[in-house]
Amino acid sequence: MGAIQSCDHGVETPRQIEPEKRMRYLQLIMACLIGMPLTSIAVSEEPSPESVFETRLKPIFDSPDPSSCIQCHLSAVDLKDYILPSSRETFLSLRAQGLIDTKRPDESKILHLIAMGDSDPDALSKRIHAKNRQAEFAAFSHWIKACCQEADLLAAQPASESATAGPSVTDEVIRHARKDRVLDSFVRNVWSQRMRCFPCHTPGELDPSNPLHQKPIERHREFVKRYGARMNLFKDTPLSTMRSLIASSQKRHDSRLPLINLDQPSKSLLIQKPTAKLPAKGADGKLGRPSSEIPVSHMGGIKMHAGDQSYKAWLHWLGDYAASVSGNYHSADELPADNWYPTQHVVRIKGIPESWPNLSKVQVFVHRWDESANDWMARPVAFTQALVTPRKILNGSLFVIAKSDARKDLDPSGITLQPGKIQLRLYRDHGDRLDQAPTLLLNDRAADATATLQATFGVGFKQADIVDSIDPLK
Repeated sequence: MGAIQSCDHGVETPRQIEPEKRMRYLQLIMACLIGMPLTSIAVSEEPSPESVFETRLKPIFDSPDPSSCIQCHLSAVDLKDYILPSSRETFLSLRAQGLIDTKRPDESKILHLIAMGDSDPDALSKRIHAKNRQAEFAAFSHWIKACCQEADLLAAQPASESATAGPSVTDEVIRHARKDRVLDSFVRNVWSQRMRCFPCHTPGELDPSNPLHQKPIERHREFVKRYGARMNLFKDTPLSTMRSLIASSQKRHDSRLPLINLDQPSKSLLIQKPTAKLPAKGADGKLGRPSSEIPVSHMGGIKMHAGDQSYKAWLHWLGDYAASVSGNYHSADELPADNWYPTQHVVRIKGIPESWPNLSKVQVFVHRWDESANDWMARPVAFTQALVTPRKILNGSLFVIAKSDARKDLDPSGITLQPGKIQLRLYRDHGDRLDQAPTLLLNDRAADATATLQATFGVGFKQADIVDSIDPLK
C-alpha cells in the first residue's frame, strides 16, 4: 500500500496527525475493512489539558537538557522556567503574565517567543536547534488550545504574583544575554581591533594582489605550517570568529590556556598572547618555542599593552561574555553599560608632566563646545585609555560613548566623528583603580589636566589630532 500523499486541500498526512487522532483514524479504517459497524467504535474525546501536559510539556520540564532557548540566549532563560508542576498552575501563571491569549490561542506570546528562533540570522544555529524548537512549539500549541476549550480554566481566578513562573532574573538581564547582543559587543570591542593581530592571525585581511602584502603572506604561511590552522584566529566574519573562539575554548588542554577563560577572563589566551613578549632565546641565540601557559610568550611580540584602549576593549568583552554565559548577572544594575563604539580617530598628546610616571594609565575624554550655552558640554562624546610613554606622550584610538537612544543608528564596526572644537580632559589612575576594575571609567571625579584644540578627526595615526601641551589642574 503506497504512502498517503499530502495535498493542498487541508488534508493531514499520518505524520501531521496528533497521536490521539491517529489512533482514532486507524480504528475507523480497520472498522471499514472488516465491516464492523462504525457505531460500535467508541469515539474518544479530545485529550484533556492535563493529558497533553503530562505527555508533552512535562517531559520538557523534567529533561536535564536545555531547551531551544539556548539558540538565542547564552543564559538567564529556559522554557522550563515557565512550567509549573501541574497543567492548571502553568496555565494560570502564563495567562496572568499575558503569555497566553485565550481568544486567539495561536497568537499566544509564549508561542511567539519559542518561534523567534526561526528568524535567527545564524543559519547554523537555527538548523541545529530546529527539531527541538519545532517540537516545543507543537507541544505548547496543542496544550494551549486544549486549555482554551476548558470553561472552568477560563473562568478560574488569576494566579497571584507568587504563583507565577518565569526566569529568576530581570528582562534586562535576559536581553543582555542574547547572542546577538553579545555578537554586537564582540564586533565593537574585539573585531574592530583585529588588525593588532595582522598578519599572523588575520588571513582574511591578506590581499595577494597587493605587493605590500607579499611578505606578510609568506610570514603567515610559515606560521601556519609551523603551528597549524589555530593561527587563523580571525575568520571571514565576526560571527564565525566568535563561534570559533567559543568552540575552541570548550576544549580544555593541559598545555595551554583557553582562548576564553570563563573563570579568569584576564587569563584568557586571547588577551594574554598580544600582551606577551617574544620567547627567550636559547643557547644557540635563536628564539625558543612560544608558551601558551603562564608565563605566556608570543612569537609576534607585544601587539597591545596591558592598560591601553585595545586591551581595555578586549577585556571588557571577555569579562562580560564570561559573566553572561555563567549566569552571574541577576539585575539591571549589575550590567555593564557596554556602549563603546570604535572609531579610526587617534589623539596624540605631548608634553605630559615629568611627575606622571612612565607606563601609568591615563584616560582621555573628549568634550565638545556648545555654542548655544557658550560652554563645554558636560557629557563626553568619546574617550580613550593610554599609557604614558618614556617620552611623556599619550597615544590613543578614540571610542565613542553612545547615548542609549542613539545606539540603534550606530554601526558597531565603527563610526566617524565630525570635526570641531573640543576639550580633552585627562584623568590619571590614582590608587591603581584600573588594576581592580580594568573596564572602569575614571571621569567620576575632577580631571587632572585639560587641553583644547580644533579637531579634524582624521583616519589613523598619520592623521592623528596632536596636542603639544596640556594644562595641569590643581
